[in-house]
Amino acid sequence: MTRVQDYWIVDKIICARRSVRAFLDTPIDPVIIRQILEVASRAPSGTNTQPWQVYVLTGAVKERLSNEIVDAFLDPEKVNRYQEEYDYYPSSWIEPFISRRRKVGLDLYGLLGLRKEDRAGMQQQHARNFRFFDAPVGLIFTIDRVMGKGSLLDYGMFMENIMISARAHGLATCAQAAFNQFHTIIERQLNLPDNESVVCGMALGYEDKRAIVNTLKTMRAPIDEFVKFLS
Repeated sequence: MTRVQDYWIVDKIICARRSVRAFLDTPIDPVIIRQILEVASRAPSGTNTQPWQVYVLTGAVKERLSNEIVDAFLDPEKVNRYQEEYDYYPSSWIEPFISRRRKVGLDLYGLLGLRKEDRAGMQQQHARNFRFFDAPVGLIFTIDRVMGKGSLLDYGMFMENIMISARAHGLATCAQAAFNQFHTIIERQLNLPDNESVVCGMALGYEDKRAIVNTLKTMRAPIDEFVKFLS
């Protein structure tokens, strides 16, 4: 019976994980951060390569990085100088992916009272990504450039472990591909070695449960849409 209950607890934590976009400024005990990352490192990886590198940002370091990226993002003359190092999204959208993308965007901005024509408001909301949505801890993930695309599968499992372990500790997260565009700023600010490539960022902290943005609930397709049982 205990074993079944353990499985139920894991399932419950997985289902409770979601992207949080408003955090309290409550600091996180560094011991907890280390515990989360240690647990996450048990993620599987091809031939145990463990391709992840993590930069844990707090205080002045996080603030300096955020300030420079926000400045670049909001400046129409600067922002076009920065290009993504790898394609996260497709260059041409098709169904059902475009509809899912549109729905989550409409739902998110709708909660915030932002209409489609309010470009400035949406830009300001997007800029909050680069402040890690005010979370006290920002994580920047990098990978050695020598690694192949398959290592990104391993990386995804590592990041998922972080998000699930964080949830078990009463913390919230938001994985952020938006940082990819400004990888050159990150490389310089964090003094990354030439062999390391930025994968993405992640906000980590305690959820601000008063923030309406955190009431967003994203849909999931029923399993019959993506699973084929063959026998």
